Amino acid sequence: MPNSNGFVLLTGTANVKLAQDIAKILAKQVDETVSEFADGEKRIIIPENLRKRDVFIIQPTCPPVDSNIMELLLMIDAARRSSASEITAVIPYFGYSRQDRKDRPRVPVSAALVAGLIEYSGADRIVTIDIHSEQEVGFSKIPWDILYASYNLLQVLKKEFKGENLVVASPDKGGVPKATFYSHHLQADGLAIVFKVRDVYRENISEALDMIGDVKGKDVLLVDDMIDTAGTIVGAAKLLKSRGAKSISVAATHGIFSPPAMERINKSFLDKVFITDSVPLKKEILNNSKFRVVSVAPLLAEAIKFIYNGDSISGKLIPKSHGHER
Repeated sequence: MPNSNGFVLLTGTANVKLAQDIAKILAKQVDETVSEFADGEKRIIIPENLRKRDVFIIQPTCPPVDSNIMELLLMIDAARRSSASEITAVIPYFGYSRQDRKDRPRVPVSAALVAGLIEYSGADRIVTIDIHSEQEVGFSKIPWDILYASYNLLQVLKKEFKGENLVVASPDKGGVPKATFYSHHLQADGLAIVFKVRDVYRENISEALDMIGDVKGKDVLLVDDMIDTAGTIVGAAKLLKSRGAKSISVAATHGIFSPPAMERINKSFLDKVFITDSVPLKKEILNNSKFRVVSVAPLLAEAIKFIYNGDSISGKLIPKSHGHER
């Protein structure tokens, strides 16, 4: 049974527009809670009563990552100290998720530490979209719901690509299950895999080496969970073009676009970039004809309703196929 006292939406400064779009769909207001002292310290003030009410805090931990994480932790703590009934941290983009294992000596497992801090602060549940690796749900003992942007992206991609000349490609071997999932739902003509080597001792450095699959004369759709500096995706596009691809598009969930991403994309062989609003997007992206922004606000609004009402998320919000999307 849902909490008869209703639920409250809160947001920090990370992605206010997304929080407002979610609130509009839910016909609710969303409270902005964050201000700053002169020395840069965050100050959280929640303007309404939370006692015995369910609270949903909408806050992607995107750049500036550490600042947005601190806002999230403080909002959770404030809600817990205000006697909230249940606190759900809605984190469309989960910062530090790429640091999910010990890939060399003397390094932290940063994703596990951040998840532990969220739990320690008082959250009862975490909700993310397209987390970098699904085993991260084991980094905390509280429930962790993983949503998929494919819920919204597929609606757009099915209108864009008809399937008969389409090849779905993964920019690396780790993305093969995701590419297989999209290939199935888009009824693609084939699947391609680009192989790359990443230097674990250098950040954001990778090189596309070779590929499996026939893309000659095909419309190719690359799928990935995020675009940061765009080195991986642009390198993959270059290789695909050299193998005869007719057109190359990319669909990704999280658009971080750290420099020199936009410079690389504008000079690349990419024809279209489908991206969501899980993190705030700059005007140079919104005004760029290569880009198509697909909102995840409807997905998150539905998830909030389902959680509040005690309904199944996996049964209704995750597109099914012969395998699981990863």
